[in-house]
Amino acid sequence: MSRVCSKSPSTRVVIEVGTGAGPVRFGPGEELALIAGPCVIESEEHVHKMAAAIGKIAGAFVFKASFDKANRTSLQGFRGPGIVEGLRILEGVRAAGYAMLTDIHEPAQAEAAARAVDILQIPAFLCRQTDLLIAAGRTGKIVNIKKGQFVAPLDMRHAADKVASTGNDKVILTERGSSFGYNNLVVDMRGLCIMSELGWPVVFDATHSVQLPSGAGGSSGGQPQFIAPLASAAVATGIQGLFVEVHDAPERALSDGANALRLDRLGELLDRVRLIHTVVQYE
Repeated sequence: MSRVCSKSPSTRVVIEVGTGAGPVRFGPGEELALIAGPCVIESEEHVHKMAAAIGKIAGAFVFKASFDKANRTSLQGFRGPGIVEGLRILEGVRAAGYAMLTDIHEPAQAEAAARAVDILQIPAFLCRQTDLLIAAGRTGKIVNIKKGQFVAPLDMRHAADKVASTGNDKVILTERGSSFGYNNLVVDMRGLCIMSELGWPVVFDATHSVQLPSGAGGSSGGQPQFIAPLASAAVATGIQGLFVEVHDAPERALSDGANALRLDRLGELLDRVRLIHTVVQYE
């Protein structure tokens, strides 16, 4: 359990995805991988604008945006353009040279999404859904599994094994906090070490980890002032990647704005965590 928190990572795979700015690699000895973008597709213009702006700051990265937010707190929450229009938009961003990640919520969505993006993401609430995990694995795409807020870190081996049972070993595990009473999350940094011992690249979701689920009545609240300290602590454990939802105007975001990182703060955050990562990986 201690090796990933020292100098001998146990991750047995390096996962690579290409971008116009160069490859993004998730694995030991690699640069810190970045997954970043708005929570949901708000418009075609907005996702292209955000991808270009993040790329200018970050260099090679994986762009994320959801075509549907099926787990919104209330019926009034904006869900996105849906799978047909959403995947068309994401294909356009991918054609512009960006690696792409998006969520799927049902097994039937896996094949269509796999044609449009590079990484299929399993939402935290669905990380135990066997049929969904197997459908994602069968596409041959990289599968990023968000750890459920209700799941012990060690138990994520079962979710990864379900994907790997299809012959697909391109699995990433992402920590996004654990339920801590009502409307609150806590991040146990030990969990990052435990999940890394399972042998798969581990990513830390720095923005959902500061979310206050359903904490704003009909929507979730957030504490974005804690994004940088939590991200710094997570990177110091030796993880392979950072996940950050980024928005140019979080106060106007149609989903998860309360816990999003403001675009103009991204460069400062990356400077900090990349320095920490360099010290941890190469000292």
